[in-house]
Amino acid sequence: MEQFFYHTMVGSVLLIILKTLAVLVPLLIGVAYLTWIERKVLAAIMLRKGPNVVGPFGLLQPFADAVKMIFKETIIPAKANRVIFFLAPVIGFTLSMAAWVVIPANDGWAVANLNIGVLYLLAVSSISIYATLLAGWASNSKYSLLGAMRATAQMISYEVSMGLVIVSVLLLVGSANLNDIVLAQRHIWFFLPMFPMFIIFFISCLAETNRPPFDFAVGESELVAGFFVEYSSMAFGLFFLAEYGNMILMSAFISILFLGGWLPPIDCMPFTWIPGPFWLIIKILFCLFCFIWVRSAFPRYRYDQLMRLGWKVFLPFSLVWVVLTAGFMMATGIGIYGGAG
Repeated sequence: MEQFFYHTMVGSVLLIILKTLAVLVPLLIGVAYLTWIERKVLAAIMLRKGPNVVGPFGLLQPFADAVKMIFKETIIPAKANRVIFFLAPVIGFTLSMAAWVVIPANDGWAVANLNIGVLYLLAVSSISIYATLLAGWASNSKYSLLGAMRATAQMISYEVSMGLVIVSVLLLVGSANLNDIVLAQRHIWFFLPMFPMFIIFFISCLAETNRPPFDFAVGESELVAGFFVEYSSMAFGLFFLAEYGNMILMSAFISILFLGGWLPPIDCMPFTWIPGPFWLIIKILFCLFCFIWVRSAFPRYRYDQLMRLGWKVFLPFSLVWVVLTAGFMMATGIGIYGGAG
């Protein structure tokens, strides 16, 4: 009996390791090539060529950048807190990867199919601010600290609106399981009946990931590079990977909440011939294109405009939407997608 239990435990551990590798390896490759895609898209918008020298079409440029960062010298400020200085980028990168354990690529295809998957994602994204705050404080630089404080206020402001948007989705589904949220969109994707919430969530994701036009934590024009201005070599590379990993994560989150996840746009041939994971990848790429397009199309907001938009526009509107959604479901006694109330 003990031998059987041992082999069962070993098999379970190996299965978890294989599942984790099946998620992390494509994700790390995707993060590397997202930098290439961003530079190519921005180049096309600005009528430039972008990376085109290292490898065919510049496809080896991400690997050249990785080698360059690995072999660069790591410079530590004289009065920095060395332990926290090195710990901050590791925390940021680890959290951006850990969030993927609950993302389903197909029906039941997740490393951990948690019933509270949405809450897990919110918790991980909230904790990730510690990496930014610790990096800004440990660098012992006024520019770094100011960038970290900006990022903290920004993430707190927009996570409130994101939470209310998610609550409105959970009211329709009646479950916090990401798999159930996707299956509830078999007839119609949520971005149609909840289009205002979809727009608010997308803009909040831009603010959450410190992407333009809300990149105040970096602020090249006034803070040089913000909270990671003192970082170099692979420590800087980890922040870079965490940022792009969070972009892919938020794109997957948007796809699951509003764009039907792995579901095809029409449940008939030939759309059903394409496997579910490919539909999810297509939707993630579309969201990433929107992230990059916004960077090239809109100038950076002023900080007071950012706060005003979050607290005086998004928060009241999303709160009213949640109340109206709950009131409609209570008045009719029928959940729109979840059956009887």
